[in-house]
Formats: sequence, C-alpha cells, structure tokens
Amino acid sequence: MFRTLVPALLLLATLSLQAQTMKEPRGSKDFKIGVAGYTYRAYDIERTLEMLHSLDIHYLSVKDWWLPLDATVEEMDAFKAECRSYGVEPYTLGPIYMKSREEVDRAFAYALRFGAEMFIGVPDYELLDYVVEKVAQTGVRVAIHTHGPDGAAFPDIRTVVEKVGNPKLGVGCCMDLGHSFRSGYDTAKDILKYRDWVYDIHIKDETAATKAGQTWEMGRGTMDFRPIVKALRKIRYEGKVSLEFEKNWQNPHPGVAESVGYLRGVMDCIR
Repeated sequence: MFRTLVPALLLLATLSLQAQTMKEPRGSKDFKIGVAGYTYRAYDIERTLEMLHSLDIHYLSVKDWWLPLDATVEEMDAFKAECRSYGVEPYTLGPIYMKSREEVDRAFAYALRFGAEMFIGVPDYELLDYVVEKVAQTGVRVAIHTHGPDGAAFPDIRTVVEKVGNPKLGVGCCMDLGHSFRSGYDTAKDILKYRDWVYDIHIKDETAATKAGQTWEMGRGTMDFRPIVKALRKIRYEGKVSLEFEKNWQNPHPGVAESVGYLRGVMDCIR
C-alpha cells in the first residue's frame, strides 16, 4: 500500500503546484510603472538607474540636477544612452518651474533638444497664454504638476482646467494623486471626470486626507488604491504611473521597493 500511496501523493503535490501557477499575464503589465526623479534626489544618475533596474522599472522622469537645463544635444544623447543601458526610458523632463518668458523659452528649447514630446512644468499663472503659444509653435505638450494644499501654484487638477480652459491646447496635468488626496478630493472620481487633462501621474500614499498628510509607503497609509486602478483601467490610461516617494530622501530605496511591490499587487488583483 505504501508503494502505491507515494506516487499518488507526488501526483497530488504536482497538481497543487500547477493550480497555483499564474496562467494569465499579470494585471500590472497593463501599466507603465515609473519613478519620478525627485524620489532619488540624493543619488546620482548611475546609482538611480541601478535602483530602478533592481526593481524592473523601465521609466524615469528626469530632473535637471542629472541633466542641466543648458545641456547640449551630445550630453543629452549620452545621458539617454546610459539610461537605456539599464533598460530605462527617460520618458519626460521636470518638473521645470517657469517664472518669466525667458524661462519658458529655455524650458521648451531644453525639451526640443532632448526630443521630448512632453515635459512636466509649473509656469506662473500669467505665463499660461505664452506657454500655450509655445506648445502651438513646437508641438511639445506641457503637463502641469499639481502641488496640493500647501500654497503652491496649481494645487489640483481643477486649477489647471480653470486656468487653461480647453483640453485641446496641449497643456494638461501631471496629476499628483497624493496631493489631490491631501486636498480632500476623491482621486478616482477626478481621474474619470478630467480624463482628457491627465497627461502624467505621480502616485504615492499619504498618512491623512488633510494638509497635514505625509508621504508613506504604499499600503501603509490611508489611501485606497483599488478605485484609482479601476478608474485608470476605465479610461484606458496609456501614460506612465510614476511613484514619487518623498519619505526618507537620503535612503528612499526600501520604501520605493515596498511601494512598487504593493502597487503591482493591487494592479494584479484589479482586472
């Protein structure tokens, strides 16, 4: 009996393992998960790329401390080649703050030299008409970064809509979901309502839905990411979803790894 029982147990174990094997592509593969450059502000680009490679992240929004606003085409080409050697696409630039027409000109020239179709920018309100003119001249779109209830320009996507007026002008929003949450808004509903304005997304968890809220590891804070993922699926969002992790800025990587793992898990479950 023992000799006949052993093969049966082995077969049962094999079938059990087969039943636990993933048979469909992971839901997180439907999204382009990236990292906002501000996350790794204490690291040089090589160390940052090593961190992204270790997490199988392929998209990076580039800050100007790695690639200065006066960088030449040759320096930009070398930078892009270094990123791609780690399997990372430097998909956009910014945020770039613009307080004069000269700074607007510089930002667009920078984006054009880089070959960017879009950059993340924060112009002063009175410069918006000029920014729209530059978009029409260059074909480079601008995603205005939102900054929440802390007093900075463009606190949420509503301000972008109010100030710009027309979603067809090429000036939209880099929607910071954490700051939207801290402002007391339902981020999933805003994604659905303002879908035509959402060019880019910065994602993070927060400790509270108030101005006092602070960035935390995703899954440990108070945000519910399930309706957010559902909303992104409903609008068939094709842009990047970039983690902006503001906690532990001198050693962010453990928190980034935990947050990205959690985000992928939610995306895998919400089909």
